[in-house]
Formats: sequence, structure tokens, C-alpha cells
Amino acid sequence: MLKFPFFKKLRFANVFILLLIVFVSCALLICINYFTIKTLSANRAYINGESHYSKGQKDASRHLITYLYTKDQNQWKLYLEELKVPQGDGIARITLLKVGDNEAARQGLLTGRNKEEDLDDVIWLFENFKNVSFLAKAIKEWEQGDKLISELFSIGQQINAKIERNMLTHTDQQKYLQKISGISDKLTINERNFSNTLGEGTRQIKSLLIITNIFFILMIVCSVCLYYSIMVKRLIVSKKEIEVKNKNLMIVNHELDRFVYSASHDLRSPITSLKGLIEITQLEDDPNQIKKYLNLMNQSLAKQDRFINDIIDYSKNKRYEVVMEPVSLMEIFDESISQLMHIENANRIKFTKELLIDKIESDNLRLKIIISNLISNAIKYADSNKQEMNVSIKTYYIDGFHKIEVADNGIGINDEYKDNIFKMYFGTNKNKGSGLGLYIVKEAVENIKGNISVSSQSNIGSKFIVTIPYAYAS
Repeated sequence: MLKFPFFKKLRFANVFILLLIVFVSCALLICINYFTIKTLSANRAYINGESHYSKGQKDASRHLITYLYTKDQNQWKLYLEELKVPQGDGIARITLLKVGDNEAARQGLLTGRNKEEDLDDVIWLFENFKNVSFLAKAIKEWEQGDKLISELFSIGQQINAKIERNMLTHTDQQKYLQKISGISDKLTINERNFSNTLGEGTRQIKSLLIITNIFFILMIVCSVCLYYSIMVKRLIVSKKEIEVKNKNLMIVNHELDRFVYSASHDLRSPITSLKGLIEITQLEDDPNQIKKYLNLMNQSLAKQDRFINDIIDYSKNKRYEVVMEPVSLMEIFDESISQLMHIENANRIKFTKELLIDKIESDNLRLKIIISNLISNAIKYADSNKQEMNVSIKTYYIDGFHKIEVADNGIGINDEYKDNIFKMYFGTNKNKGSGLGLYIVKEAVENIKGNISVSSQSNIGSKFIVTIPYAYAS
């Protein structure tokens, strides 16, 4: 009985663990998706920023070339304005590497025409992933691009200085044009590498996200399925338990109906008989006849007393919990025999005891019920026509079981009755018993996880063997 609460706790622990796994998996899935989307959003912002970086550089180069040949100051101003875009990004990169998130870095990114709502994601990705391979490689490309922008700015300063001093020659124009074109070509390759690196990182993050989502979704699905399986099994077990309880209840109700009917009859029968004998005795003057009637009255009362004792044993066996404790079989046998000596012919019976075991661990109450009923049956069904009436009592240990054996040389049991002797209210002779004794014995034996067997021959005798497990645990 102790194992059921343990298994209930175990099932509860399993369900709790499964629910915890589902909860943690969902929480991790939400967090991973949130940060993945944030990372992808930041990647998108970087690629968008690169497009402004590239466009600003190319426009600056175009305006510088135009200024180189036209000497138009508006082109110089446009050149400086467009060049501020990659320069602003360069200031942001240097500031983030040295200082981290501050106003100068944000202002540099805004100068680089990055959207203000993207700044948090851009800075977050830079600060947390700058050492991750894909972003570290992109930052390296960014650094190389900033160096080329510095060269482009230096060339622009040289051109402007010569134009202002009116020292710019045709040869200088050709030389500066080649330098500007070379820088633009390098920047184009550099900007392409930057975009490709971020694109590759985005694809890796996307693949990782898909794998992670599949993993956690499978974990959630498996946990839910396992939880559902446990709940279904629990419902099936509960249903079976209910069916068993209903079946047992029907059996109990059936037994109760039979018990009420038989009890009312068996309780009234001795009283009716006693009343009749009293009435007859009151009319009788012969002392010998009166003595005979009194003996019949005593038998009637004895029968009722045995029936009441059977009812008490039946109630105790049904209601009391099994209590394991040290028990002396010798004491139980001696007590039972002494209490049953009032039964007819008991004083003529020779009791022999061969107790190879005495102290055992079992339920004292039920052992008393079992032994008392078996000895009572041996006395009541003794064969008074035999010169010697014997009851043999043995106890021994074999194959991990305690054995209690009660044998007699009484009237025995007919083969036609052997299959029914342990049923409620079945009796081969209702005048000798209520039909409850062996039924109670079988119930008591089963309560201590044992079993009982009988071998009998008519007019030769009967042998009952009770088997009790050596290490019984409730």
C-alpha cells in the first residue's frame, strides 16, 4: 500500500518536469527568435548603411572629378558634402571600438545617413558581435574602406590647393584622375566584400535559426506528446481502478445481501428454537426430560455464539488494517485450543503439535482468525464413530514460505463440495457451522498475501495448508 503514493508522486514529478521543459523551451524559443530577428534587423541596417556609404563615396568621387576639370566651387562643396557620409561612418566605427556607445558614435552614424530607428540595433550588434567571424571580417573591410576614404579626402585637398593657387596642369589632372579611379575601384571591391560578408552571416544566422526552431519545436511536441501519453495512461489506469472498485463493490453488495439474509436467519433460528424449548420445558415435570431440554438449549446458544464470533471475525478481517509484527504461533495455537474445548467431543480429541517455526513476522489478528477457524472446523467435523480422534498441527519453512498445516481424521469432505467450501455461507452441515468460517479464513489469508489449499477424503480426514510469504510487505 505504500507504493501507490510513491508512484503518484513520481507521476506528478514527471508531469512537472515535462511542463517545465515545455515552458523553458518556449521561453528559449521566444528569446532566440527575438535576438535572431534583432540581429537580422541590424544586419539589414548595416547593408542599408553600406549602400549610403557606397553611394556617398561614388558621388563624392564624381563631384571631385568634375571639380578637377571644371574648377566649379559648387562641385567642391558637393564633394565635401557627399564625402561626409563615409567619413561619418568611419568616425562611428573608431568611436565604437575605443569608447563604445556614445553621442559621437550615434552622430557619426546619422551623418552616414543611417536611420535613427536603426541605431540601437546597429550599435548592439557591433558591441556584442564585433569578435564573431562574419562581423569581424566585415569590420575589417570597413576599416580598409575608411583608409581609402582618407586617401580620397587627401587627394581632394591636394586638388583644391592647386586649383586655388592656379597651379593645376593637364598632367596633374591625368595623374589625379587615375588615383581617384583606382581608389573608387578598390572601394567598390571593398564595399562588395562588406555586403557579401554580412549577407553570408545573415544566411548562417537564418540556417541556425531554422535548425534551432526545429529542435525546440520537436522538443515541445515530444514533451506535449509524452505529457499526453502520461495523462492517457493515467486515465486508463484510473478507469481500470474504477472498474475494479465497481466490480469489488458489486461483489461486496452481493455478499452484503447474502450476509443480511443469512445473518437474520441464523440469528433468529437459535432464538426461535430456544423459545420453543423453553415453552416445552415449562410443561414438563420429568427431571431427566428437563435436563435433556436444557442440553438442547445450551447447544442452541452455543450455535448462536459461534455465529456471532464468525460475524465478529468477518468484521475485523474487513475493517482492520494489516499490521506486521512478531507473532508466536505456539501461543496462538495454545490459546485457540483452550478457547474451543467447550465444543462437543473436543475433550476426546488428541492434539499433536510439531512446530518447526514459532516466531514469525505477520499479522497477529488474522493469524488468530485463521488458526482458530481451522482448529474449530477440525473439532466440529471430527468423526465421533472413530475410536481415536486426532488433530495434527505443524509449522515449517520451505522455499521461502512459512507453512501452517492443520490435519484431522474427521468425516472429511466429499469431492463434490471441495470447490465451494471457501464460498460465503456454504456449509456441508449447517447444524455444525454458519458457512462463514472457511470464507473468513480465505479472506484473512489473502489479506496477508498468502494462500490456502485443502486435501480431503470422505471418512478419512482433511488437511488444510496455509502458505505465508517469508518477507511480506504491505
